[in-house]
Amino acid sequence: MTTTLTTTQFEFPGQKSVYRGKVREVYNINHELLVMIATDRLSAFDVILPKGIPYKGQMLNQIATHFMQATEDIVPNWLIATPDPNVAVGYLCESFKVEMVIRGYLAGHAAREYAAGKRMICGVLLPDGLQENDRLPEPIITPTTKADMGLHDQDISREEILSRGIVSEDDYLILEQYTRALYARGTEMAAQKGLILVDTKYEFGKKANGEIVLIDEIHTPDSSRYFYLDGYAERQQNKEPQKQLSKEFVRQWLIEHGFQGQEGQKIPEMSDAYITSVSERYMELYEHITGKIFEKAPIDDIEKRIEQNVVHFLNEHSV
Repeated sequence: MTTTLTTTQFEFPGQKSVYRGKVREVYNINHELLVMIATDRLSAFDVILPKGIPYKGQMLNQIATHFMQATEDIVPNWLIATPDPNVAVGYLCESFKVEMVIRGYLAGHAAREYAAGKRMICGVLLPDGLQENDRLPEPIITPTTKADMGLHDQDISREEILSRGIVSEDDYLILEQYTRALYARGTEMAAQKGLILVDTKYEFGKKANGEIVLIDEIHTPDSSRYFYLDGYAERQQNKEPQKQLSKEFVRQWLIEHGFQGQEGQKIPEMSDAYITSVSERYMELYEHITGKIFEKAPIDDIEKRIEQNVVHFLNEHSV
């Protein structure tokens, strides 16, 4: 009996291969479709933490689905169906080897770099005089390389991406255009719910026909940072920490306990009470950002439930 999903070992009809990311496990079906399973794993500083977070995979998958559907009019995406609360099925795509990070505020990694004295981040020059969590003069794109599990993503500039041929210039212009359009829509949707979309990242791929589409997740607490809009200005003026809904609170807890993913550092023990609190914070964000009450799927045997739902979908679609 499994109540959190931390790994999978499925053999689906037509299965050709499996890719295991930090949180998602992706099954290649007949080199045509991808079955992407959102696990309950929690990663921070590019390290997988030892314990799963109840319902986290379901929440991530359903938030991503919510925003895929809400943005498909401005940016095409890979999604076909969600046959299970933890599962998305979409077109097989060749993913670009960069993650498109866009920031509207000086927070998280960028704030830490800025505090260390850096003013040039990913080839973008930031002005002096900013304090943590200030709104930037305009949103900036600060890409990173896509690292394999256990390795750190690396900041990279637009110029380096093009000079190294990681992405062609024509394709990169589309990635930038899509990134700005998605962030603008996400900002608008967050504001309607009393939130600020501080920063986020997007991943893109190419379908077999050459079309560039949004893949993976979008506007989830794993890929995005949110502040509460109410009281933001007052907290900034008083130099107080912002009230936020994102995975950053986990990072801060780890930093306080002496862990930032660096060599020789030991992951601190997470109590059951802390794990429960993390799950509750994810639910809080889910309900705030989607405007829906979170409905918990049965977790008495998650793997069996997923296998039945995915196999049924694949059989129904003659895969």
